[in-house]
Amino acid sequence: MGESNARTTLPASSKAVFAAAGSPYFSTVLTLMGAVVILSNIGASKGVTLGPLVTDGGFFLFPLAYILGDVISEVYGLKAARRSIITTFVLAFFAVACFWIMIQLPAADFYDGQEALERTLGPIWQIVVASAAGFLIGQLANSWVLVKLKERTGERGLAARLIGSSGVGELLDTIIFCAIAAPVIGIADAPTFINYVVVGFLYKTAVEIIFVPVTSLVIRWFKKREPGYGQLAAGRG
Repeated sequence: MGESNARTTLPASSKAVFAAAGSPYFSTVLTLMGAVVILSNIGASKGVTLGPLVTDGGFFLFPLAYILGDVISEVYGLKAARRSIITTFVLAFFAVACFWIMIQLPAADFYDGQEALERTLGPIWQIVVASAAGFLIGQLANSWVLVKLKERTGERGLAARLIGSSGVGELLDTIIFCAIAAPVIGIADAPTFINYVVVGFLYKTAVEIIFVPVTSLVIRWFKKREPGYGQLAAGRG
């Protein structure tokens, strides 16, 4: 059944092979992506300075979402990638609604953390809007570039398409996200904002490039275990 599903999603003129998105492996990656995005949204409400660099508390998590997105795009294709992006941000907005309810619930007399809770989770909806806008455009661009390159090269050139697609996606993502999120974390002047954008883009892109060997190994692991993928790839080779 998995092989049949994979065949139906493969254009006759394309060199690309994609696995069916109904497998439990896809569900695992999708779950991890949702958790990473929700946690990075919480962390992003905190402004962080590391020496001369300006970033936010979610800086170390967000690149992982793009790496997971690369896995989905490369193994399962553009349609599955779009589905994962939409699902992830439905979960993110659900988390925001839950945070709002937590804040609005009347505090017990012995609870002294209401102000800290409001300050930490109160601005999250703005971060989610920034993240949703940036990640939606950035991830779609990333997935589109990666899949189009794969349709031209097949299984060859994995590292090149991971790096190329990441650069395009991260640039769009960072500009959009920083423009919306900067006021939330207290960035009010142009030099600091430029620092925030440049550092964010360079950091996220560098992390993805550094992790290309790991991402490639993970992708190959998934390809070997998805029903029918190996046979289809051999047939297209």
